[in-house]
Amino acid sequence: MWRSLAVKLTLAFLAVGVSGALLVAAISGLRTRQEFARFVTERRGNPLLADLILGHYSNNNSWNGFGEWIESEPLLDVVRRRIVLVDSNHTVVFSPLTEYWGLNTAEYGLGPGIPIEKDGKRVGTIYDVNRFAAGERFPRPSPESFFLRNVNQATALAALIAGLLALVLGFLLSRALTRPLRELTSATEEMSAGQLGGQVNVYSRDEIGKLASSFNQMSSELAQASRMRKQMTADIAHDLRTPLTVLRGYTEGLRDGSIQGREDLYELLHQEVAHLQRLVEDLRTLSLADAGELPLQRRAVDPKALLERAVLAHVVLAKQKNVDLRVNAPETLPSVVVDLERMTQVLNNLVTNALRFTSEGNITLSATAHSSFVTLQVADTGIGIAGDELHHIFDRFYRADRSRSRDELAQSGLGLAIAKAIVEAHDGTIQAESTPGEGSRFSIRLPNYAN
Repeated sequence: MWRSLAVKLTLAFLAVGVSGALLVAAISGLRTRQEFARFVTERRGNPLLADLILGHYSNNNSWNGFGEWIESEPLLDVVRRRIVLVDSNHTVVFSPLTEYWGLNTAEYGLGPGIPIEKDGKRVGTIYDVNRFAAGERFPRPSPESFFLRNVNQATALAALIAGLLALVLGFLLSRALTRPLRELTSATEEMSAGQLGGQVNVYSRDEIGKLASSFNQMSSELAQASRMRKQMTADIAHDLRTPLTVLRGYTEGLRDGSIQGREDLYELLHQEVAHLQRLVEDLRTLSLADAGELPLQRRAVDPKALLERAVLAHVVLAKQKNVDLRVNAPETLPSVVVDLERMTQVLNNLVTNALRFTSEGNITLSATAHSSFVTLQVADTGIGIAGDELHHIFDRFYRADRSRSRDELAQSGLGLAIAKAIVEAHDGTIQAESTPGEGSRFSIRLPNYAN
C-alpha cells in the first residue's frame, strides 16, 4: 500500500503544500512580530513625543526657538532627524532639512500626522521627514493601516516565495515520478520500430515499477517469440526440404528411366510422404491449440488402461532396444475425463521420446491419485537432459541433441510441444525433470473431476 503511486502522489502534494504553508507562516510570522513591535512602539511613543513638544510650546506660547531647543535636547537626538513640525497655519517651523523651513504644506494633503494640541486646539502637527524628502503628497497612513499594509505585503511576499518553491518542488517531483514513464515511452517506440528485447530500469515497486517489470517481461518474451518464429520457419523449411528433395530426386529418376521401380524404393517414397503428412498434421494440431479450437471428445477413462494402451503400442520397439517397458499403477484409480485419442497421442509422444534416448534400460509409466488431481508419469533411465536445455524441451522444433542424424530423430521436433498443448487443453499441466546420465521423468497432472 505504501509503495503505491497514489500514496506517493498524495505525499508529494502534501510535501509541496506543507512546505509552502510553513514558509508562508514563517515569513508572515516574523514580519508580523516585527511590525507589531513597531506598531506598539509607535503607539506608545507618539503620545510621549507629542507631550514633550507640547511642553516647549506651552513654555513659550509659540514655536519660537523650537529648533534651538530640540537641538539642545540629547534625548531627542534621533527624533529631530526624523520629524517635520508644521504649525496650525500649515507652515513648516522645523525640519532636519533646512530647505523645507517656512514651506506652506496646505496643498500637500499630508494627513493627520501626530497632532500637538493645547486646550483642545491643534497648534501643530508632526510628520515624517521622509515624506517631504520624497516629495510625496499623499497622507501618511495611520499606525494601524501601516501595520496592516506591511503585514499584507509580507504575506504576499511569502505566498510568492512559497509559490515559486512549490513550482520548483513540483517540477523536481514530477520529473522523478515521470522518469520511468519517459523511459517506457522511449522503449515502446523502439519496440514499435522492431527493436525487440529492450529493457527499462525498475526504480520502484509501485504501479509504475510493476508496469516497467511487466514491460521487461513482455519485451523478453516478444524477443524470444521472434527468435522462435524465425527458428521455427527455418526448421519447417528444413523438415520440408529433405523429404521433398528425396521425393523429387526419385520421381525425376523414375520419370526419365534412370531409376527402375522396385519395392524398397516405393517404401522409401511412402515413408517420406508419411513424414510430410505427420509434419502437416502436427502443425495443424498446434494451430488449433493456439486458437483454442482443438476438438476434444471427452469421456471418463481409467488411467491405468490409458497407460497400458500406450505400452502396447511400443512393446515391439522396446524389445528391439532391450528396454523394459512397464506400467506401475494401482487397480483402483479415479477416472480422468479426457479425449482418449488425444491423451494417447500425448503418452505415445512421451514414450517414443523416452525410447529414442534409452538403450537397455527401463521405462516406467505410473499413475497416482490425489485429492483434486491424478498424476501420470513417464520415467526412463536414459541419457537425461542437460539443465540448460530442460526449460526449452517444450519449445516447438527444439531438439535436445541437434547433432543426431535425421534417421535417428526422424521427428518434426513438435512432439513435446503438441503434448503440452493437448494437456493444457484438458486444463492440466505437464513438466519435466531430468538428471543427465540417470534419466528423465515427465509428469502430467489432470483434474480429478470425480471429486
